[in-house]
Amino acid sequence: MAKTEQPTPEAADSKSATLTLGVKLRHARLVAGYTLLQLAGKAGCSESLISKIERGLATPSFTTLHRLAVALDTNIGALTSDEEPNQSPILRHGERPVIRAGGVALERVVLPKRGGLLQANIHIVWPGEASDGQIEHQGEEVGYVLEGQLELMLGDDVYLIGPGDAFTFSSQVPHGYRNVGDVVARVLWVNSPATF
Repeated sequence: MAKTEQPTPEAADSKSATLTLGVKLRHARLVAGYTLLQLAGKAGCSESLISKIERGLATPSFTTLHRLAVALDTNIGALTSDEEPNQSPILRHGERPVIRAGGVALERVVLPKRGGLLQANIHIVWPGEASDGQIEHQGEEVGYVLEGQLELMLGDDVYLIGPGDAFTFSSQVPHGYRNVGDVVARVLWVNSPATF
């Protein structure tokens, strides 16, 4: 008799998060009154990709998810978080939600909430992985490298940053990053207002 392989808890959580994102994205699109084609045009991605995300068959990069959120006049937190976040001011180590897209994950330090002005995540970037291009939006950002090395791209400028380095910039400057080291990079990253 063949042994049936059970999915790991991490795989089950990932599948659940993908389905939740799809439902929330579809809801936000319908509330905004957009067809798949209209949202695709506003977000600069394909109608097919949006359909797959809504059905839980694809996980977008954070850059694509950001474009979709901006097109829907919302933020990534609203599309990926529980409706009623924990009201406690304490988020214990190991209990913070983590969302992942490819080789990048965001560990929530501040849970997104409607009307919140502050957002903080620990960006976890595996070796060789990068943001999906550069994005720009309203606001300001500050970060502090906890572990690893990143290339921080601000417009045409590229900075090599490592443990203990801090940075700040206007979010209106096109920005992105790449892990150029051989270990996982972890960066405490704060945005205001909340965009992710």
